[in-house]
Amino acid sequence: MELKSKEIKIAGLYDPDDYGLDINMWINSDGLKLKNLLKNIDKYNLSNDASEILNISMLTNAYYPNQNITEQEFLEIKSNWLIKDSNFELIEEYLLKNQIINLHPELMKYLVDKHLSQSDIKKSCEIFSKNAEPIEDKYLSKFNLYCLINYGKNEEAQLILDLKKELGFEDNYYENKINYLFGYIDEANKEISENSILDFHLAHRTNPEFMFEPTKETSKLIWKYLSASNLLYNIQDIEITDLDKISTIEKATHDKNYSEEELFEFYKRFQFNIDQLLNTGEVYKSLSSIEGRALVYQRLLLTEEPKLKLEFIKMLKDIFEEDNIGDAFDEELKKFLNQINKEEVPSNFTTFYSKYSKGEKVIDKKIKYNNKILHQSKLVNYFNGDYAKSKIEEDLNKFLKKIKKDKKYIFSKKDIIFLEALKSDGIKISKKYDNLYKINKSEMPADIQSMIDNKEIGAALLRVIEVIGPEKIEDIDDDTVYFIINTLNQLNVDLIRNKLLLKILPLKV
Repeated sequence: MELKSKEIKIAGLYDPDDYGLDINMWINSDGLKLKNLLKNIDKYNLSNDASEILNISMLTNAYYPNQNITEQEFLEIKSNWLIKDSNFELIEEYLLKNQIINLHPELMKYLVDKHLSQSDIKKSCEIFSKNAEPIEDKYLSKFNLYCLINYGKNEEAQLILDLKKELGFEDNYYENKINYLFGYIDEANKEISENSILDFHLAHRTNPEFMFEPTKETSKLIWKYLSASNLLYNIQDIEITDLDKISTIEKATHDKNYSEEELFEFYKRFQFNIDQLLNTGEVYKSLSSIEGRALVYQRLLLTEEPKLKLEFIKMLKDIFEEDNIGDAFDEELKKFLNQINKEEVPSNFTTFYSKYSKGEKVIDKKIKYNNKILHQSKLVNYFNGDYAKSKIEEDLNKFLKKIKKDKKYIFSKKDIIFLEALKSDGIKISKKYDNLYKINKSEMPADIQSMIDNKEIGAALLRVIEVIGPEKIEDIDDDTVYFIINTLNQLNVDLIRNKLLLKILPLKV
């Protein structure tokens, strides 16, 4: 879909039919309600399940809402979500497919700046070469001009610069660096600007003897650039008395610009006497935060007993958190916890252990069918698309007949979720099985039902996302899952629903 007009009413990646949605999915919603829902959602670090539904909601081609919300506000909501989600490929596809760089300048800036901060000039510039519309934003226009020089298109770049200057463009810092790249001057000004990652990069690019020492005030993007470009100083060259510089390194480690391994190796250089090590729990409080972390770390290395080890691990994590640099003790924390067997963890440390010991890799479990339980039977493969309608109806009614004869069988909530999803799809179940279970209609939140009744499809999906929040769908209680699936049933968004059902229903081992 080519969308070039500033009066764009639709911009997205997915056709509404792809997910059973509607081009009018936002039209009936009050913008104040949408903004409130999105504000609540923004508080969470969404799980993959919630993020996937939000991506579909935000990027389905649909008319913008028009009650108590402007088109620009809605576009900013999309941009803010895409930036938070940080899926670079998705952002680029969205901008280019719709040719809406000028409508989303902040999103475009985020994309090219992120690539440049990783010292990937090629990726930063590629998107400009794929863009067909004239760029209006001043910063992006400067970036595009620089990319043209990178591509060896100096004449085109010079023409654009001359035109910009005729229209009032003036940026002495930028022009000096660009003139050096054009070859008009033999030496560029040595000034280093941190106003933008592009300005900073140009200073590096135009100065063969470039040197820069970052501080705590240096932006995260520039820290990333320095790290990616191998421009950071060696942590082992720092004196242990230079606490300000060490503090800066700790903050950089928190932001993942130095490795934790380097930082903790540095902590070993601090020297403590035997009394300090024996009384670490009290002594660290009288030291500077940096020295305190080094002391607790060294004491931790000397500890083998699980309970005591956990005490020092938690103590060290707390000291990092107190200075708002908790992520500087993240990977090393997992390593320490993984040295302790779960069975050896005292009850007062189980929550802490569970929270931080999780590994990064999630092993896909295989489905184990149990044909004695409805929602764990092979009938669940219907949601994979493996069943013809006539076949699922035949097999289902046979299964229910067997259940009816078994007086001990108790319908679980997941059984009910399974059957209600099938009914929603028009699967016919014999009326003689109607009394096998009862539905409590009061379990459906009134506000969600109201959204469904008013055909506020987008708002109802946002409400589902809010409910899921940071949780995996399989970790949510069955009662909540019931009304989530009921909502998706009523909205007829079967592809989204089926993905969730295949995580919720089958037994996996």
